Amino acid sequence: MSAPDLVAMGRTGVDVYPLQHGVGLEDVDTFQKFLGGSATNVAVAAARHGHHAVLVTKVADDAFGRYVRREAERLGVDPSAIAVTDGDGPPTPVTFCEVHPPDHFPLSFYRWPTAPDLLLTADDLPLEAVRTAGVFWATVTGLCQEPSRATHHAAWAVRARARHTVLDLDWRPMFWSDPAEATAEVGRALEQVTVAVGNREECEVAVGETDPHRAADALLERGVELAVVKQGPRGVLAATADERVEVAPFPVDVVNGLGAGDAFGGALVHGLLEGWDLEPMVRFANVAGAIVAGRLECSTAMPTTAEVEAALAGAGR
Repeated sequence: MSAPDLVAMGRTGVDVYPLQHGVGLEDVDTFQKFLGGSATNVAVAAARHGHHAVLVTKVADDAFGRYVRREAERLGVDPSAIAVTDGDGPPTPVTFCEVHPPDHFPLSFYRWPTAPDLLLTADDLPLEAVRTAGVFWATVTGLCQEPSRATHHAAWAVRARARHTVLDLDWRPMFWSDPAEATAEVGRALEQVTVAVGNREECEVAVGETDPHRAADALLERGVELAVVKQGPRGVLAATADERVEVAPFPVDVVNGLGAGDAFGGALVHGLLEGWDLEPMVRFANVAGAIVAGRLECSTAMPTTAEVEAALAGAGR
């Protein structure tokens, strides 16, 4: 196999979204299921831009596990590194979302006490793909438990901080017993990566800063080459040692904001692989995220390159 464009490692499962909006789950009558999980969505988003994306994750040998493998492949993701647990391990997780546009989308994760993707071991890693991929993408959630934590460090050791080794700061407080533990683990991880991407809350956990510019400075001081700080309605800041750009938000009628960050991530992967300059890359990623915020689902909502380019053209770039 030739080197993949992207290896994305981490969370997977089934997203269950209500078809009635503005009410609590107790009042919802009908739902629809979709492929989900942050790393999974990033892989799908990159595949929609024409890239060979390998997903490294783990599922149970159950109906939803079979759905994850089948749906990932249907959406263009290479499923060869989706491992299956042995024996009586935890089920493939589901996540329920409430939809209260424009800015309230509470999640109920059914991943306790653990999930198959947190049982990844070094034996599950496609080491040559990790080493040679154009982009290697991992998330902070994968560091919340063993053996996944050690497996991530094994992957980073093979990767040897090659260019475009990305850490999605992906702070989910329900997966951690103590924010201080998360801060310590993120600190260790930042020593292994070249790109860090997160929102202001995630940056506070990572480096103790919520001001976007100070957060970017702190991330760069940890040795990353590119720091991306998402600011919600204030847009996006991206910084390198030599350049700093801010991109304004792209207006959209929000339906469900949950997939926007993953669409941004997949589009950022596209820009990194294409060697784009910083400003057009971040602008493209920002619009990709906005498009998905205007749709209900995450994975199946990821836009194509042509859709993003059309939106950019309509906004006069």
